Amino acid sequence: MKSLFVKIFLSFWVAQALFLVVALLVMLALRPQRNATWEALRYTALTETISAYEQGGKTQAYDYLEGLQRTQHVRAYVFDEQGNEITGRSSPGWAQHLATGKPFTPRPGVLFPRPEILTGSKSSIDGQHLYTIVMELPPGLGRVFFGPPWGIHVPGLIISLLCSGLVCYLLAWYMTKPVTQLRAATRQLAAGDLTARAGTPRNRRRDEIGDLIRDFDAMAERLETLVKAQSRLLNDISHELRSPLARLNVALGLARQRSTPDAEPMLERIELEASRLNELIGRVLTLARLEDGEQHVPSTPVQLNDIVASVADDAAFEAQARNCDVQSQIPRENLLVCGDASLLHSAVENVVRNAIRYTRERTAVRVSLEKAKTAAGEEAIIRVFDCGEGVPVDSLGKIFHPFYRLDDSRGRLTGGVGLGLAITERAVRFHGGSVSAHNRTEGGLMIEIRLPLTPSGADLPCEMVEKGAEQGVTLRS
Repeated sequence: MKSLFVKIFLSFWVAQALFLVVALLVMLALRPQRNATWEALRYTALTETISAYEQGGKTQAYDYLEGLQRTQHVRAYVFDEQGNEITGRSSPGWAQHLATGKPFTPRPGVLFPRPEILTGSKSSIDGQHLYTIVMELPPGLGRVFFGPPWGIHVPGLIISLLCSGLVCYLLAWYMTKPVTQLRAATRQLAAGDLTARAGTPRNRRRDEIGDLIRDFDAMAERLETLVKAQSRLLNDISHELRSPLARLNVALGLARQRSTPDAEPMLERIELEASRLNELIGRVLTLARLEDGEQHVPSTPVQLNDIVASVADDAAFEAQARNCDVQSQIPRENLLVCGDASLLHSAVENVVRNAIRYTRERTAVRVSLEKAKTAAGEEAIIRVFDCGEGVPVDSLGKIFHPFYRLDDSRGRLTGGVGLGLAITERAVRFHGGSVSAHNRTEGGLMIEIRLPLTPSGADLPCEMVEKGAEQGVTLRS
């Protein structure tokens, strides 16, 4: 049993059932012997009724039998030889049958058993009349649940178990419902939806579970505030850095006009670092834009074949500097993805350039594109293979975090700052897809990008992809 609801429900129900059975067994074992008691009461009631009837008539006999019913909860009827009730009260038919000696077997009750009935006869004081008493005993708790002395009254037990099961079900539901809400909110928060909350305006619980829900909501609100503040900070800083960088490029141009040939290497170094800084600012701005949670996926169909082919051609030209090659395998069938063409191009380009940067010299980087059918619909799968050293297993998921680098010295050597794959991950999730990294058995790294496809030739907005993208638009690391 993995469900907390089922565990609580069955535990409470079994406990209630055991408590009920044990309590009934104890009551049955400790109850007084009814036979001797009721036999004595029957004899006494019949004697006292006859005496009251002969001394005071119907009225005094009626008062005695009514008092017996109030005090002992016993209904008794006394009949003469002709089968008439001596007090003049109306009596049930089964009592008249028993008084006249006719056989009568009362039908068992549907929910509760019929009470036990005792009969007896006694002559009057002068011996001239014979009176018969029919006494209906109270059912008692033991007979309700155990029926006859040696039987078990199944309907009573079933009713008790159903009632206890209903109570346990409601109790288990009350205890586990907020846990289910908290679990759903936690999943949304883990998926990147920082607006997820577990509580509702009607939540008025004041127990420990209610406190846990309120603490979770406070944590989620604080987390949302911090992440948005971080995104705004990156955005603001990046914009503010653009102005002095532009002035630096102007000053660099003026310095070239007035410099001597000896200063040219220094100026080229300044230009290189300024170019890297400009690229870094651009990547940070892209990352901040993807993380602000206010972007929406465009509904424009994009030819994924053209994007992958363009990236592969450009990468093949750049790979010549490292004596490497880029091989691509792209199907002729048009694969349409709804979204932003520039973001998708940047996502694929970052992965391919990263593969060229770390693959060994005189090796090939392979780029493949294919279509696959899944339960959610058709997907485009882009795989990029390199022949590098691979990535430690515990770092496969971290390489998509911003500013994460396996080796700082290697990052300085290659010029990477740890933003390319982070932008890829957010851009892919922005379009409702997923990205993952895997080490190859023959050596190297394989990065897989999955994107939902829209039907080919569709003229309507890509509602299916937009629906998936709404779940990933606010995803953050």
